[in-house]
Amino acid sequence: MKVLFASQAIDGHFHPMTGLAMRLKERGHDVRWYTGPVFTAKLRDLGIPLLPFTLAIEHRADNLTELYPERARLKGPRAIGFDGEKVFASNITNFFEDISGIRADFPFDVAVVDATMFVHRLLSHLLGTPVINFVAVPNLESDPLVPPLFFGFRPPSNPVERVVQAAAGLLSDNVILRPANQSYRRQHAAYGQPVPREGRLTDEPYRCSAAIIQTGTESFDFPRRRANPKVRYVGSLLPYRAPQPGAGEEDWPTGYAATVLVTQGTVDNVDPDKLMVPALEALKDLGMLVIVATGGRGTEALQARYPQPNVVIRHYVDFPRVLEFTDVFVSNGGFGGVQLSLSKGVPLVVAGINEGKSDVNARVEYARVGINLRTERPAPAAIAAAVTRILGDPGWRQRALSVQEQPAAADPADVAADVVESAVPQAAT
Repeated sequence: MKVLFASQAIDGHFHPMTGLAMRLKERGHDVRWYTGPVFTAKLRDLGIPLLPFTLAIEHRADNLTELYPERARLKGPRAIGFDGEKVFASNITNFFEDISGIRADFPFDVAVVDATMFVHRLLSHLLGTPVINFVAVPNLESDPLVPPLFFGFRPPSNPVERVVQAAAGLLSDNVILRPANQSYRRQHAAYGQPVPREGRLTDEPYRCSAAIIQTGTESFDFPRRRANPKVRYVGSLLPYRAPQPGAGEEDWPTGYAATVLVTQGTVDNVDPDKLMVPALEALKDLGMLVIVATGGRGTEALQARYPQPNVVIRHYVDFPRVLEFTDVFVSNGGFGGVQLSLSKGVPLVVAGINEGKSDVNARVEYARVGINLRTERPAPAAIAAAVTRILGDPGWRQRALSVQEQPAAADPADVAADVVESAVPQAAT
């Protein structure tokens, strides 16, 4: 079977798909990948041919300000609306034309497509090939019981909250995301493809795919009134890790009562004063081992500023291994990192708002697997109090472990590969 993977050129969209791609490759399928040239070396290491963007603009975490200088001045709803139009909607035609050209030389049987590319309708309806929607973020499909996206709401618990959330949903649909919706409809109209008026733009990949691979567990999602039978929660589908026979365990400082892992991610990590510095100030004198992964920015300056023997600051750490002995994970709420933490049964302290992190962190709070500080610039005292609270109550870890156990013993990569293989004979709807 010939399988085309297609993803944005953004780490958090590309990397979660690599475990599935390699599993399909191990099963004997011909796997190739359409994405930005930034992943040339990574795909070469995986032995997967890169089919690079040709017409499509390569939107990366590190070039958005260069491409769109005005973006740096935007905050809140205006930033969401800008990204919706420029980063996500504007490339749809380019994606489709690129992939149509690829199919002439690589007649793929199925396409596994990043949910945020929004090209699913064109691929399934015009190319007639089954499309698998790969969702590396929380479930985007709208539902009467699920709050509108981007506001960090939890499900409403009283009539006032229901009214507020309904108003926010109208604001999101009719104002914030209106330019993205208009762009989406305009590009589809050029191909003679009508788009249903009901529902939201983020519903489209769910409507037009043969199957949906949803990373994470159903227990970590909000309750839903309507169950989409095409959605398969596969658990914590982690980036591919090559076998490392004989690799020794790294030596970490020992003798501490607890270990706290801290990250500000790999996108919003330019300003360490948002989370890394407040976390270090909060935890450096509490007698615990504090491990900070900077994501490759400002590491040396932080090492010089925090020379304490219980503080370890690195560009990167082996998250799966470090989380094996971590007691609390302090994060800005990237969905991949949250899933990885829960896959190890580690409770969280989360502090993030932008890039959809408020919605991830609302789920952390709702599932009671961590404490949501509801800001991207928490005070050291708030971080210290949250970490201390989690360490003092074993219920937090027990709930994190219960989420970890939801997919049972199944390997998420195998479950996802089964979804792809079983969907190929089906026609997209």
